Amino acid sequence: MPKIAQGAELQTVITTFEMTPGTCQDLMDALTDAYDSFISKQPGFIAAGLHVNDAQTRIANYSQWRRREDFQAMLRTDEMRERNRKINLLCRSFEPVMYEVAAAFE
Repeated sequence: MPKIAQGAELQTVITTFEMTPGTCQDLMDALTDAYDSFISKQPGFIAAGLHVNDAQTRIANYSQWRRREDFQAMLRTDEMRERNRKINLLCRSFEPVMYEVAAAFE
């Protein structure tokens, strides 16, 4: 994954998913498949990471894209729209939010 750096020429998207412990692995499987077979192959994709909390009630997804428009174009594809409908059934809520790095620490 590229280094997190202030002023980087990229877009960061952090998506949080809320679910029950019983659906955590199913959601992880769906997200992993989405990245392996589709998202990582889209124009502008740089890198991503999936993070699960200890209680298995939240997943945080950190992804980096070259441009805002690249991420938005991926979301608008028929395949991703269908995947998001299935993902929505596995969780209580999910919300992707685009950020710029305001500060970074090592």
